[in-house]
Amino acid sequence: MRTLFQSCHQSFHQSRHHRPFINDTVFFPVKLRLFNKAFMPSARPTAVCTLLGACMVLIPLSAQAILPEAIQTALTRAELTPDDISIIITPVGEKQASRLPLPIQVIDSSRVLDTRIDSASPNNISTEPKLMTTTNASTTDQKPSKSVDINKGVNSQATLIIIEKQVIQRKERQLNAYTDDPYTHQSLNSEPSILPTNQGTSDDSATINNESIATKAILAPLLSHQPNIARTPASTMKLIPSFIALDTLGADFVWLTRVYHTGMVIGNRLYGDLIIQGSGDPKMTHERLQQLLYQVQKVGIHHIDGNLIIDSAIFKNISKDPAAFDNAPLRPYNASPDGFLVNFGSMGIHSYPLGNGQAQLKYTPELANYQLPKLIDTRPAACSQASYSLAPQWQTDKLSLNAKLPDSCGEHIFYVTYPDAKDFAARVVAKKWQQLGNTLSGQVLTQETVYKPALGAQARRGLAALPLSPLPIVSYPSLTLTQQIYDINHFSNNVMAEQVTLSLGAYDKGNQDQQNLAMPTVQSTSNAILQPTSSAATSLYQFGGPVATSYPQALQTINDWWQTHLITPPPYLTNGSGLCRECTVTAANLDELLAYAYHQPSFAAYVDSLGVAGVSGTILHHSERLPDSAAIGRAWIKTGTLNNVTAMAGYVKGQSGQDYTVVGLINTKEALNPYAARPVLDIMLDWTAQH
Repeated sequence: MRTLFQSCHQSFHQSRHHRPFINDTVFFPVKLRLFNKAFMPSARPTAVCTLLGACMVLIPLSAQAILPEAIQTALTRAELTPDDISIIITPVGEKQASRLPLPIQVIDSSRVLDTRIDSASPNNISTEPKLMTTTNASTTDQKPSKSVDINKGVNSQATLIIIEKQVIQRKERQLNAYTDDPYTHQSLNSEPSILPTNQGTSDDSATINNESIATKAILAPLLSHQPNIARTPASTMKLIPSFIALDTLGADFVWLTRVYHTGMVIGNRLYGDLIIQGSGDPKMTHERLQQLLYQVQKVGIHHIDGNLIIDSAIFKNISKDPAAFDNAPLRPYNASPDGFLVNFGSMGIHSYPLGNGQAQLKYTPELANYQLPKLIDTRPAACSQASYSLAPQWQTDKLSLNAKLPDSCGEHIFYVTYPDAKDFAARVVAKKWQQLGNTLSGQVLTQETVYKPALGAQARRGLAALPLSPLPIVSYPSLTLTQQIYDINHFSNNVMAEQVTLSLGAYDKGNQDQQNLAMPTVQSTSNAILQPTSSAATSLYQFGGPVATSYPQALQTINDWWQTHLITPPPYLTNGSGLCRECTVTAANLDELLAYAYHQPSFAAYVDSLGVAGVSGTILHHSERLPDSAAIGRAWIKTGTLNNVTAMAGYVKGQSGQDYTVVGLINTKEALNPYAARPVLDIMLDWTAQH
């Protein structure tokens, strides 16, 4: 851990003034050279530096916080003890300059009289959120005084957003009736959120530079209970790589999937190989893949007299067994990352009842040279997950369905993961190429090695003497990082989190600089094509590309960033999604990360990626568990759940106007009852929002 002096020094250079201390905190001038963590072993001292460079240490009055009565009661009800939980809640920012989005007021149209809402007709419920101005945003029964058209952007006077409870409930019912995996469905199909996309943050800051968002002070926690115990974080761990990616790559970063060809193009026929160079794009859906291949077709290539090669060399040795974690290999959350990941490595099986004891099945995406049953018998039963409703089994050349489909499923879509991400990509590419009306004389091949053209022993003459280095023809950009981390945190998309984590190693500027130094010098030829000057150089398409990476390299990049920017010891990670039992993070880790992120230019993209308590994302059901919670619409949260883990971390806007970072991690040796454990953290959010 770096010294307290370093913390003060950094804070001084980032700040031009500081805030006074808050309740339950006292100032202690401390000589830095004499400070010892043993001074108050269970407290979390923090530092504030004045303009003159003098540092003060803020220490909670109690060395070990007494948990609020409501949280303690919830723990007892869940048969948990204070030893099972770590909590830290810290004020961040200033009341007059909140950087959190506008709070959301969820109203019940059957109870609130409003001329815009016909409570007698659910079909007349507005599906559009409204920006409102009100004199008291925390009063849930107050009729707003002014409505602002959301399509015209955020009004600087708006203080909250109004969303009707029936809209949230209706969308949730429709999703759960339509698919067994609503998070994968929304992520794959980029389903629009019920929240406005341009709500911004409540300080209405369009552009903020580093000076104006510098940390004003490092404040003592409102509540700190066992913050330094290393615990399994589950999916709250996604907060780490998603922010580090924003901070290092930028909110507008895109992955570029490039296509090259060898040989010659004569007419619309390629006499050579077509190469797709995977970029690690987390969201190459089957529709986007089709657009990529269509771009190749637009260049003029319709027929390939050679092979179509998928180069996924950007990621090395990262494939995993989808059954390894919890023996649920069909679930999309267990999909393996890959350098050229297609459709999250998963297929949608869409059922359409025919009314004659059978249902028709359609598949997205379809696979080349693979048998997929078109019909399935039905049976009287309740609709469930694919593993029970269909009992699918991937075989060498066909998909077997070993159960009759429950007739209650109706029109429904199931998502199942294919066991091999590379084979899946090859079959989807082959099918899409064919569906576009194109032909291929060779095969679709996938490999984790860079393409190298085979050279004959004899000297080449005539057309064969033309350069064999692959020539670029298409560069296809991904969705932006901002769009992708929305899926990662809002829908807890594991495989996308893995792709982003690995990309940190591949696109790290330091690593790229090292690679570029090792690359051969290039020169511009008369036809403007760059070619290596050295005959020993590798293929042209490697030049200027990302560095091939692996988990150790990517995780080291995270560790290096942490030690450069933060004070707490780095967390221990083995992947980027939190789907691991050996990964450990402290509540202090996440608290410090969230506080740091709050003051950075990319904060809006970060906080908008989180679910809103009682409104959206994986924290949607907060309002069902705690209907009167003050945190509904005022907490932006990432959740995490494993058999013995329940966790929440994010931001809460207190009713006083103060913003807070909030982290709660519950770990037990035995399996948790999540229905009992989650309310403990719900009450933590509610307690925070009341401040």
